[in-house]
Amino acid sequence: MAFRASLRSFLRVLKQNFKQNSFRNGLISSNRRSFAKDTVKTDLTSFTYRSYMCGELSRLNAEQRVTVCGWLQYRRLDGYFVVLRDAFGPVQIVLPNSDLSKKLIDVPLESVVEVEGTVRLRPDDKFNSNMKTGEIEVIADDVSVLGRCTVTPLPFHIQDFHKVKESLRLQFRYLDLRHNELQRNLRLRSNLVFRMREFLCKIHGFVDVETPTLFRKTPGGAREFVVPTHSPNQFYTLPQSPQQFKQLLMVGGIDRYMQIARCYRDETSKPDRQPEFTQVDLEMSFVTQDGIMDMVEALLQYSLALGDDFPPVVTPFLRMNYADAIRLYGSDKPDTRFDHLLQDVTDVFSQCSFSPFAEAFRSKPRASVQAVKFDSAAVHFSNKDVEELTEVVRKSFPEAKRPFFVLLRVKSDGTFHGNLDQRLGDVTCDRLRNDLGLKPNDLVVLTAGRHDAACLVAGKMRLEVANALRTKLGSDVFGMDGKMNFLWVVDFPLFLPKEDGSPGLESAHHPFTAPHPDSMEVVYTCPEKARSQHYDLVLNGNEIGGGSIRIHESKLQRHILRDVLREKTDSLEHLIEALEFGCPPHGGIALGLDRLVALLCKSPTIREVIAFPKASEGRCLMSKAPAPISEDDRKYYHLSEVPDVDGVKSLNIGAGLERLETKKEEIV
Repeated sequence: MAFRASLRSFLRVLKQNFKQNSFRNGLISSNRRSFAKDTVKTDLTSFTYRSYMCGELSRLNAEQRVTVCGWLQYRRLDGYFVVLRDAFGPVQIVLPNSDLSKKLIDVPLESVVEVEGTVRLRPDDKFNSNMKTGEIEVIADDVSVLGRCTVTPLPFHIQDFHKVKESLRLQFRYLDLRHNELQRNLRLRSNLVFRMREFLCKIHGFVDVETPTLFRKTPGGAREFVVPTHSPNQFYTLPQSPQQFKQLLMVGGIDRYMQIARCYRDETSKPDRQPEFTQVDLEMSFVTQDGIMDMVEALLQYSLALGDDFPPVVTPFLRMNYADAIRLYGSDKPDTRFDHLLQDVTDVFSQCSFSPFAEAFRSKPRASVQAVKFDSAAVHFSNKDVEELTEVVRKSFPEAKRPFFVLLRVKSDGTFHGNLDQRLGDVTCDRLRNDLGLKPNDLVVLTAGRHDAACLVAGKMRLEVANALRTKLGSDVFGMDGKMNFLWVVDFPLFLPKEDGSPGLESAHHPFTAPHPDSMEVVYTCPEKARSQHYDLVLNGNEIGGGSIRIHESKLQRHILRDVLREKTDSLEHLIEALEFGCPPHGGIALGLDRLVALLCKSPTIREVIAFPKASEGRCLMSKAPAPISEDDRKYYHLSEVPDVDGVKSLNIGAGLERLETKKEEIV
């Protein structure tokens, strides 16, 4: 037995060496490995001792001798038939004699097995249309167990029809990665990134530059992670994006920059966010807003040509200004795949005595009433459904900023559920029916309050009602399936009132965004009215990118930071100083790679397109990170333990996880 094992190992090495030398010398010239002068076909088994992937075998390989390796997925008839699976799918193996079947009879599922044999067509009545390789099977000559699975029972089985709790999948992520869906998602992601780099660097001369991930704290907005050093009171921070570095690269003459950038943001309390994420980071000199947008459209058109499963990207993308997006869709990232736009019915309710509407007009400047109508939808919503939708909106908007809202259901006799006819009054009800063209069983979203707030809540309910109808009536009830609606949102305000309600302004995008040329004077006299050169890219109601033309003059940059935003500039002096050395006009964008791939894969969460994602609160269920550090490490980094609210010890400065405020960066 030892001699046979040694002989098999020797032959395997000999085969591998022959294959590698043949590949280098161009000797391999079968129909699946032909190398034209300018085209190299993908060779899935080069440099290895297997000759084919399990899932790529077909009737074209009939009568060929093959070597396949994979995981043992299934066996039947006392091991006479087994199914071997790799990243490209399963194949049926026939073990024609008892000596071979005995080798695998006691081998646990998910063990790694090598099979040498001959491909044979199955009889016509034995074809399996549910398998990609269902027309063939491999008649084994020899089998070897390369890696025995010693864990029984398995945490879960690698079969698509088994639904597994996500927490268990994340705990055993290395096992979960064997699922076909994750394999497909990660390979699509890899292919997309390759095509993006090819378009940018090979065709258009961008330079792929790696920027530091250890940086310093900067002022403003969201939270970032802090990394301690062995020097007392000296800390790095992990950047949310390479924003400052890419602008400095423009100063340095690297006038076309790109990077598949790893970024960090301490937003673990938000759903479907990751503390570390990836963005396609781009910056160009001597460019206008239109130039950046044209470049991104061409990039996506080239990169998303991924096969017949993906519709072609049609350019140019639709453009919509920020005010219209809020007015028509109630969102700065509108989903344009379906209609049901907001309708302003303020005039209808101007004389209404029903207290929520009367209060809205008395106490709110620029008050408005917004409506969204769904034809014949009321019959699909029970009182429980209405309560659930109402609760979603309540959780999405803080009470202090939440306007009055209601789901109005029209009964079959034309009256409203909940005695709203009596509360609104006959005149208001009649005007509402006429203005909206209401019919029996229609459903209407109504919001009343400050104009922007009323629009945003109406927009949120528009999406929630549409999603509920898709769940109840089928995903294509609005004809949305298969659509890829790209949209540019432009003409954002440069500044907004502070979100926490305190006096003053904050950047709508980030403090390095240039004012619109028409607003250059307004920035100094009335900054709250200034428009920006900020643009967002939206796909099917999801923001997948954000960028702007940057400030390239130190005087203007210092004015915005110090005089408008009331920020200290100490931590940004290196950037402001760099602008004094002759900085070209420049602009850029960051595309959210995780979100884009999730939309392409139709995944409900970005965790399905990341190899090793974090769970809630930024925890890795597989490795149990973040984890305590030793006493020696704490002393080295000048950290001490303090009990938290629940009595559990934690670090008073954070061991790299302390939260500090920093500027709002480009991509959400």
